[in-house]
Amino acid sequence: MSHRTAVINLVALTEREAKHMPRLTALMSSGSQSVLHPTLPAVTCTSQSTMLTGTTPAQHGIVGNGWHDRARAETRFWQQSNRLVNGEKVWDRLAAQDASITTANCFWWFAMYSAANITVTPRPQYPADGRKIPDVWTQPSGLRDELQQRLGRFPLFKFWGPAADISSSQWIADTAKHVDQTLDPTLLLAYLPHLDYGLQKFGPDHADIPKVCRELDDVAADLIESLMANGRRILLVNEYGITAVTDAVAPNRILRSAGFLALRMEQGRELLDAGASAAFAVPDHQIAHVYLADPTQTSRVADLFHTDSGIDRVLHGEAIESEGLSHKRCGDLVLVAARDRWFCHDWWTDEKRAPDYQRTVDIHRKPGYDPRELFVDPAITFPRTSIGWRLFRRQLGMRTLMDVIPLDTSLVRGSHGRNDPDLDPLLWCSESLDLPKQAPMSLVSSLIESLVAGR
Repeated sequence: MSHRTAVINLVALTEREAKHMPRLTALMSSGSQSVLHPTLPAVTCTSQSTMLTGTTPAQHGIVGNGWHDRARAETRFWQQSNRLVNGEKVWDRLAAQDASITTANCFWWFAMYSAANITVTPRPQYPADGRKIPDVWTQPSGLRDELQQRLGRFPLFKFWGPAADISSSQWIADTAKHVDQTLDPTLLLAYLPHLDYGLQKFGPDHADIPKVCRELDDVAADLIESLMANGRRILLVNEYGITAVTDAVAPNRILRSAGFLALRMEQGRELLDAGASAAFAVPDHQIAHVYLADPTQTSRVADLFHTDSGIDRVLHGEAIESEGLSHKRCGDLVLVAARDRWFCHDWWTDEKRAPDYQRTVDIHRKPGYDPRELFVDPAITFPRTSIGWRLFRRQLGMRTLMDVIPLDTSLVRGSHGRNDPDLDPLLWCSESLDLPKQAPMSLVSSLIESLVAGR
């Protein structure tokens, strides 16, 4: 007999944040609690794929939020097809055991075209006139209109960017409630990212963090109480903890100064030409993959990074294999930042030559994760007026660059990616389970199976 179960992903939740979340803490006073130890890198796409497959990045292939495709000579972040994830997902195994078991995925990544019966995931429209229109992709397709008629259009610009706030997590929580009450899947997955924004933007010790925690406390507790009242078992998980940082390291500038990076000029801007580069880096929070045209240069390139105080470890060969990262998508080198640093993808030495997309929110064009997209450039004197003018021009049908994002890396005060034990994310189950004191992230998959299958 299967048991209806919900897996709630409260991103960046550790014991440190839970102290400011009284409703969630009260719920967690019963059941079972432990912590998860992430694989390297401790980032969203890798952690989620590890939890859903029960395997390592070397096996499932998700070596970060993005990677470089050597055959296409293209770097892509935040791809969405589930076919990129190798191996069986937990819903595949459950359905093989019992064909009546159904799964709903609300906003866990790589959601599109999986075998999950119900899916809701962000999918903006990009008309040819340059606009970005908030939208979602759903399975079944009719659920898209049903949700947006009931809840309003998905607040994409509150999901990521300078305006990110609790409303996006609230929309996802309301979606999960609607799916629970109207479609009643056996397994329900939901992703609530709100803590991530404040912790990266302000840092974990900022005075505003308790308020950020309380905002999520109400949304998460309401969702969990609703699901439990409807008879669901709850598994609460998280992907990583966030540490305070002071500034970024720019590995591509190090490679540029040593003559490894190839650039091309377009309209007075310097663009990274990855396919022509002898070596280049793809940064992802506190991890960076370095790809080499000639692997015999590994030791020489590694030596460039050993002397930088902002870089903690330089992994290659057996060191990459021992971390469970040895996959064809992985870089020839993997850099791990010092605890108080993160990696930016910047290669320009003159800000005037930075690519035009760099000052915009453009998660697909940038060859690296860029948390500066959470900020409006403080150099803009009247930011609301400036943004309003750009939006007005777009409403008139004029192509307008929303170039309000800063280049200053020191604005970012929190990051993640290192899998330090003191940052282990919380794990909680509403059922009484015999959990280890520290569970590997891959254990989540078998925990879900046990809860759903009734073992």
